[in-house]
Amino acid sequence: MSVIKDVDTFHSTLKSIDQKINTLNDEKIVAFFESLGLNEREDIPKDFLQWETILIIVPDRHVSNELKSYKYSIARLAFVTNPYASQIHILDFQEWKNSTRSKTQFQIREMLKTNFGGVRKIPND
Repeated sequence: MSVIKDVDTFHSTLKSIDQKINTLNDEKIVAFFESLGLNEREDIPKDFLQWETILIIVPDRHVSNELKSYKYSIARLAFVTNPYASQIHILDFQEWKNSTRSKTQFQIREMLKTNFGGVRKIPND
């Protein structure tokens, strides 16, 4: 005997609520990216809402500290600080996981110099 009187109705209600939550979270993500000016950039993929988790690459710790507070109020966001990046980039978190799997911290640091928003710094003469 179940404590819940109508399990099917309850599950369908929960599913409906979850869909509404996901829609609202997508709206939060779009508003967040608009506030960062990412919607105006050509290098930002337009299908980012299809990704399970969105990785935001930030260029320094100051930007990272400012934006990380939004990680807790907007679901599906992850952050990585790349000191070799010149601006904020977004990527599919799954791509990050696949690229960094079985790599040491040194290998990841070297990879960040040219990948994931990294631009090799050229000293000015």
